[in-house]
Amino acid sequence: MNRIRNLSVRKSIVLYMLVAVVLSFIPTYFIERTAQRTQEQIWEKYMGEEYWQQIEEYQNSGGSEAAPNVPSITRPVNMEMSDSDRLLSEVCDFLQTYSLLVFACGGIIVAVFFFYKNKLAAPLAELTRATAAIGSQNLDFTINYANRDELGEVCAQFEVMRRQLAENNSRMWKTLEQERALRASIAHDIRSPLTILKGYQEMLLELVPDRQTDAETADAMTDMLKEGMVQIGRMEDFLGSMNQLSALEERKIQLREIRLSELAQQYRKNLEVLAAGRECELCTEEGSAAADVLLRIDVGMVTEVLENLLTNALRYAESKVSVRLSVRDGELYVEVADDGPGFAESAEILTKAYYHANPQDDLTHFGMGLYICRVYCEKLGGRLLLGNENGGGGKAVAVFPC
Repeated sequence: MNRIRNLSVRKSIVLYMLVAVVLSFIPTYFIERTAQRTQEQIWEKYMGEEYWQQIEEYQNSGGSEAAPNVPSITRPVNMEMSDSDRLLSEVCDFLQTYSLLVFACGGIIVAVFFFYKNKLAAPLAELTRATAAIGSQNLDFTINYANRDELGEVCAQFEVMRRQLAENNSRMWKTLEQERALRASIAHDIRSPLTILKGYQEMLLELVPDRQTDAETADAMTDMLKEGMVQIGRMEDFLGSMNQLSALEERKIQLREIRLSELAQQYRKNLEVLAAGRECELCTEEGSAAADVLLRIDVGMVTEVLENLLTNALRYAESKVSVRLSVRDGELYVEVADDGPGFAESAEILTKAYYHANPQDDLTHFGMGLYICRVYCEKLGGRLLLGNENGGGGKAVAVFPC
């Protein structure tokens, strides 16, 4: 049954037509034979004495009416027959002449009906529903048609197109949200240094109304100019972070092989510099077979993710930060935990570009660290997990396939 259901449209319509023609011959045969016998019975009533004498002689000679040499029945003149017999004889003529045509046409109509119902109705309904949903900008549906014929291929390709449209739509909305957040962040992060610079300029204008200043005023002006340069540097750094944001997605993946123990040794040196006297420990699975496992990763991206997670942990830690490297189920886990207040927001909010948990952070950084970590994790086919430890403190886990 599945084999018939999966026949191509061309083969299916040929099969339906062939079955219809064959089935139309069966009733045609019986109707034609019945009409012929009925017509002969009518004609026999009008045969002359010569015919009946021939029949009697034939039977007396040992023959029968079914024998080939039985006397033939000839059609009587219409005027000799009664109206009812003449009408019935003409009906029999019609049935013998046109019954095949009538049943063949009827069989073809029935075949077309069942062909449409069994072969075309379901996929056309699915495609109609799909086009109507897409027309109303609804992509949250699936096309359910499993037959492997031409229409099944069309439905399968339509489903691929729907998924691609849904993915493109999701990416478009994500891009729009990021652009909206970027515009808001630009307005927010540039406003602060501009406000400070404006205040310094107003103060300078008040200090030198007539271009004559004393030493104390000159020192104050020098301090204001230096602070103004700091704010200008902040804006330059912010513009640099914007360039970095645009380059994140364009960065190419460069995989190379490195052992877990070598990666841990490299990170120990970096941690000593970044921690700058703070308590920071790196724990790996050294001493086990996992320590010598050969990883295939983009070392640069993974290192940058670790450094950003470590910098973020050091910013909020009270006294201690721990880093753990491990390999489980073919994935590299980079875990960074601290004993600070922990994460107060969801991972979706924390990993937005230019997100600041504290407005005072605007003076020191631009909220790009966790966003960069998320982008690099997803780019490498991994994920970034953020949460809080049971005993307090935040914990960030970057997972990379290796």
